[in-house]
Amino acid sequence: MTISRRSLLQSAALTALASAGPAALAKPIRPSTRAALIVVDVQNCFVEGGTLPVKGGAEIVPIINKIAPAFANIVVTQDWHTAGHASFASSHASKKPFETAKLSYGTQVLWPDHCVQGTEDAALHKDLALPTAQVIVRKGFHKSVDSYSAFEEADRKTRTGLAGYLKERGIRTVYVTGLATDFCVAWTALDARKLGFNVYVVEDATRAIDLDGSLAAAWKKLKAAGVKRIQSADLIIPT
Repeated sequence: MTISRRSLLQSAALTALASAGPAALAKPIRPSTRAALIVVDVQNCFVEGGTLPVKGGAEIVPIINKIAPAFANIVVTQDWHTAGHASFASSHASKKPFETAKLSYGTQVLWPDHCVQGTEDAALHKDLALPTAQVIVRKGFHKSVDSYSAFEEADRKTRTGLAGYLKERGIRTVYVTGLATDFCVAWTALDARKLGFNVYVVEDATRAIDLDGSLAAAWKKLKAAGVKRIQSADLIIPT
């Protein structure tokens, strides 16, 4: 069997592509004034030392700070639970964290007590530097309903008002960062797509819980919905 020089070169090129990491976009993105950065739940409770820490959670803070100057519009979300919230395992007899329970709106993952209103645990990470942030959306403050998405609570009926705010401001595209990739970030991105926004998730500016394969499942849903997966290096940052 004769193998041509062209075949060898093509084979070598394919092998190199297969072994390479995620490629940068062919054309870097410069967010317009009609774009907004959404920073999801970068709070003390979700970083090391908090009540529900996401591994490597604090690592995204300098990345978010670095890309923030590229955005004229920034929205921050904050998990803001009542004491004895329905999503807490401690509110259900004989239940442990990360088990599930049936609530009025469906199956709910039960969490350790976290982000209780007014506590230091619920505070935004002290090193966040977001000078153009205009709005903080607090979610999960209804005692009987959890809230992952920045746009809609887990009952899929109660709106936060964020969609109306963004549309009134003429925002058409959102870039989602924060914690955790497979829960609040993914739900926010999916709801943004459902509401008609162009959506990017800045992958290296997120970290995941990855509970029973939840991260892979989230990326599959995000891709199917048309959410674009990018890295912070794909953004043009003003100097």
